[in-house]
Amino acid sequence: SVSFLVQVDGRRVIFSGDLIYDHGQLWELYSLQKGFRRGKRQISDYHGFMGAQWELKESLDRLRKAQPELLIPSHGRIIEKPTEAIEALIARMDACYDKYVAISALRHYFPELFEEFEGRPGHMPLRPALPVPECLRHIGTTWILVSQEKKAALVMDCGHPGLVKTLQQMQAKGELGPIEALWITHYHNDHVGGVAEFQKTFDCPCITDEHLAAVLTQPMAWRLPCISPDVIRVHRPTKHGDSWTWHEFKLTAFFYPGQTLYHSALLVEQGKLKMLFVGDSHTPAGIDDYCAQNRNWLGRDVGFDRCLALLEQLQPTHLFNCHVDVAFCFRPEDIRFMRANLAEREKLFGQLMPWDHPNYGMDESWVRAFPYEQKAKPAQGVALEVVVTNHSAQAHRAAVRAVLPKGWGGGGTDWTEGEIPAKTEQGLQVRIAIPSSAKPGRYVLPIDVRFGPWDLPQFAETVLQLE
Repeated sequence: SVSFLVQVDGRRVIFSGDLIYDHGQLWELYSLQKGFRRGKRQISDYHGFMGAQWELKESLDRLRKAQPELLIPSHGRIIEKPTEAIEALIARMDACYDKYVAISALRHYFPELFEEFEGRPGHMPLRPALPVPECLRHIGTTWILVSQEKKAALVMDCGHPGLVKTLQQMQAKGELGPIEALWITHYHNDHVGGVAEFQKTFDCPCITDEHLAAVLTQPMAWRLPCISPDVIRVHRPTKHGDSWTWHEFKLTAFFYPGQTLYHSALLVEQGKLKMLFVGDSHTPAGIDDYCAQNRNWLGRDVGFDRCLALLEQLQPTHLFNCHVDVAFCFRPEDIRFMRANLAEREKLFGQLMPWDHPNYGMDESWVRAFPYEQKAKPAQGVALEVVVTNHSAQAHRAAVRAVLPKGWGGGGTDWTEGEIPAKTEQGLQVRIAIPSSAKPGRYVLPIDVRFGPWDLPQFAETVLQLE
């Protein structure tokens, strides 16, 4: 992006794009998702929450050094005291990032990224490793629960087709008996990339939370990071708290909106053991919320606060992450600390952005098309829902429409309106008429949005593949 310095009548004015919204504020935060380097460690965009902040700060410093009298943002208000506004923004970003790092799971995976934060007050110490119970095996991103009865196995996640051969080899050696079930923690390709091969090979049910099942069974309908395009057969979508017995174990399924909004957890109880399999939601360092596009909501009883409240209720003896080959556990004081951190974050991030709740600036998919992508033909009509999440504490009116390609005559569809209750999501149906003259190809149709006081042109999009 660029900024333009304009000198008119002896005044220096900078049109500054989205570098700053107002005094101490940004328009949104999810665009800062970017990989970064510290020393010899480079992380990808996926792990880079607020990773573009250092580039942003450099750009803000260039604005400040240009000594403008006014800043005119693309989104926001005309800023009459640029230096004060920039300094306030940097201070708020630093405070927000410190709260993020304080309980970040990345401190377990990549400690060298955060050496400058070591010893700071308000940062949670990492929890020690615990021995893994004998009933478990760990391979890649897969945990396997093994029963004493015939060494029957319940497999949790299958991230690579090669796991199937490994399981068959373990069976041939007598290390495993029949594969009796597949549990899936979340939709990321390193957890489901081998499920297609698994389901061809093993005749057993696939079980997971109903929210996640909706993604796994129709992946092209969703715009989410690291999603696998493979359609997965889910035989048993579970509701929060569903419980059943599998051999000597009691199993309980939970909706667990941790690392991603569409995530599950499985509690396995046997004797004094209470083992909770949390997918990628926790490490001994805290919570996995390093990718804004995973939809990590802030607020009471949503996102990680909901997960931590469940930990308080269940009091598991062991926690298991698919990428971590040891067990760990949080103490009650650790859980209280993390929940307090999240509550403080809700306030700090709220000050950083102009919306009436910070989730609007952190949840890129608060307006989303469903299905995100679909196939169609010329002279055909298609329907989609524009799903609007109201993160506010009060209801808001919303209106949406699709913007049509110029080759289809331009303009837009009719507006669809509705009232979205507080703290809920609701779909508004949009119908698109495709002209018979439309040529085959891939079309990206922007979606205009009006929400409460906000007019948001081309704020989301849907994809049509014409055949």
